[in-house]
Amino acid sequence: MERLTNKEEEVMQALWKLEKGFVKDILAQLPEKQHYNTISTIVRNLEEKGYVAYNAYGKTHQYYPLVSKEEYTKRFMNLAMKRYFNNNYKSMVSFFAKEEKISAEELREILEIIENKK
Repeated sequence: MERLTNKEEEVMQALWKLEKGFVKDILAQLPEKQHYNTISTIVRNLEEKGYVAYNAYGKTHQYYPLVSKEEYTKRFMNLAMKRYFNNNYKSMVSFFAKEEKISAEELREILEIIENKK
């Protein structure tokens, strides 16, 4: 599956939240004002990439995601793990601890989750 640009991800976030919607609905969900034609083009690109499909109502299309947010997150995280952390989860957790993005309490919670899965 092809990687998404930042703008495509932004549109997908809106569609995941909406579950289905017209371009005007997607526009309303975006944090910054965007031009209708720009979003329409992005949605068509997402369709070509296999991320969205649509139901046609005359000349209007109602779009919906073909890829779930969970599936995309899993693929994105696996790619990030491979690219930036050499598939080493210890390196990833160490990185976030050094950057002070994760607390000792959160690490204890993660350990508890891991231990309860065994």
